[in-house]
Amino acid sequence: MGDTKLSVAIVGAGIGGLAAAATLRQIGMDVQVYEQAPAFARIGAGIQMMPNSMKVLRRISVEERVRDSSFKPYSHLNRDGITGKVMRELPMPEALFGAPYLCMHRAELHAALAAVVPEGHIHLNKKLVGLEQHAGGVTLAFADGTRAHAHAVVGADGVHSVVRNIIIGPDEPIHKGRIAYRAIFSSDLLNGKDIGASRTKWWGPDRHIVIYYTNATRSELYFVTSVPEPAEWLTRESWSAKGDVVELRKAYETFHSDVRDVLQACPDCHKWAILEREPLSHWSDGRVVLLGDACHPMTPYMAQGGATAIEDAAILARCIEQVGGDDLDGAFRLYENHRKPRTSRIQAISSANTWMKGGDDDTSWLYGYDAWTVPLTFKEFAAKPVEKRIE
Repeated sequence: MGDTKLSVAIVGAGIGGLAAAATLRQIGMDVQVYEQAPAFARIGAGIQMMPNSMKVLRRISVEERVRDSSFKPYSHLNRDGITGKVMRELPMPEALFGAPYLCMHRAELHAALAAVVPEGHIHLNKKLVGLEQHAGGVTLAFADGTRAHAHAVVGADGVHSVVRNIIIGPDEPIHKGRIAYRAIFSSDLLNGKDIGASRTKWWGPDRHIVIYYTNATRSELYFVTSVPEPAEWLTRESWSAKGDVVELRKAYETFHSDVRDVLQACPDCHKWAILEREPLSHWSDGRVVLLGDACHPMTPYMAQGGATAIEDAAILARCIEQVGGDDLDGAFRLYENHRKPRTSRIQAISSANTWMKGGDDDTSWLYGYDAWTVPLTFKEFAAKPVEKRIE
C-alpha cells in the first residue's frame, strides 16, 4: 500500500463494524472505530453464526473465543407449528461446509470481536453529524464537537445509518404489517423440559417462531418470532421496546405444546416492527463506503444479517488489498459489485420467508461460501426491488 499507512474510520461498533476493524487491520490499515453509544449494553438477543460467517471469524481469531462456550446445534430443524411434523431437517456437521454452526448470545460474539481490536481503537459516545470529503481524505464531525480525519470511512452504523443518509440520502422503510417478539431466559424455568439438540423453526400459516439454546451448557434459551400486526403500524423499529408476554402467548395459542411450554415459561419479552428497505442504487461515494445493514438491511428470517455483514468485512479488505490501497474508489466499486448479487439474493429470499420451509433446495451456495477464497470478479448487476408482501 505504498509508504503511507492508510487510515480508515469505521462508524459503528456493532458486529459488522468490529469485524471490519479486524479484517482491515489484517491488511495493514490504521483503523479507528467510532460508536455513538456511551457504553456497550448486553442486548438480550441470540445470534446464529453459520459456516459462511464462521470462516471469516476463524481467520480473525474470533472462532476460538466463542466456539467452546456456544451451543452447537445438530441441525436446522423445521417443523409444522401446529402438528409438530418435521418439514425439513438439515444436519450441520462441521465437515459439511468446512466450519461449525454455532448459536450464542449476541453479546458474547460482540465481546469476542471487540477483544481482537486493540485497546484505544474503539471510541464511544461519538455520534456522527457530518462528513466532508477532500483531497487528503475524509473529515468526520461528531455531536460532542470533536473531529477526526481518515483516508477512508466505512459506514457500519446499521439500519438507521447516518453515513448512508449523508452520502445517499434518507430512505423510507417498507412496513409489511409484521412484528417480532424475542426473549432470552434461563432454561431452569422450563422445569426440566429439553427443547432438543437442534435449532428449531416452527412454521404456522401466517407466523413462525425460532427456538434454540445460546450456550454450550444449555442453561439459557432464546426465541424470536414473526407475527402479523393487524392494526395500522403501532410498533416501533426498536430493539429495546418491551412486549406483552400475555399477548405473545395468545398469538401462539394454537401452536404445538412444545412451543406453548417455552412461551409459558418466558418471564418477559421485547417487541419490534420488522421493516424493510429497497436495495440501494450504490453503496459508496468517493472515499466513503457502506457495510452490513447500512447498505443491505434484511429481515431476520434466514439468520444472515450479521453473517452477511461479517462476509462484507472480509471482501472489503480483500478488495482494498487487491488494488494496493492506491485506488479506493475502484476497490469500493469492486466490493459493491461482488457483494450485491449475493446480498440481494439473500434479501429477496429472506423477505419472502421461504428458506428451508420444505423441499430439498440447494443450501451450499449460502453456507458453503468462503469470503476469503471466492474469486473477486466484476460483473454487471442490477438489484431487484424488495417484494412488497409476504405470502
